[in-house]
Amino acid sequence: MQFVSEKIIDGVIEKLDSLTDTNYENRMATFAESQPVLTAYLFDDENFELLTEDEQGFMQYLALIVWESILKVNGTTPEVGEDQIGEAEEKNYEILEGTTAKKFRDRLDPFFENYKQEDLLAFVEDAVCEDEDDPESMVTKEGREPIFISVKTVIDVLTQ
Repeated sequence: MQFVSEKIIDGVIEKLDSLTDTNYENRMATFAESQPVLTAYLFDDENFELLTEDEQGFMQYLALIVWESILKVNGTTPEVGEDQIGEAEEKNYEILEGTTAKKFRDRLDPFFENYKQEDLLAFVEDAVCEDEDDPESMVTKEGREPIFISVKTVIDVLTQ
């Protein structure tokens, strides 16, 4: 699996942001057709009941950016299964729970150790921590953890 650079990620974001609503929905539908189990995981309200509707949409948008970026660099990805998602998510929560840092960004440091897709991970970290001190921020303090873990899980299963 080739490295996905910040330049690729920025290009994908630019492309997605320029799409009409219909074309964006078509890209999301293509993602769902290519990765049905993964998109079912991302759209499962029970998994993400702590998130606001905007946070759920933002998480799905981040996952689409990750998928599109990986696709651009590496071509099609094998379809991901439920077991892969469950194992990756569990491992990610174990890492997070194993940290003793107080600040959220500091709690994410162990995820970066020897991680092959560092730019994708940094993109997700920045997305969930952006405006973290702003009470009007789209991502709430409670939403940062599940959004980070879920999109990190998406990266993990798509780049295994």
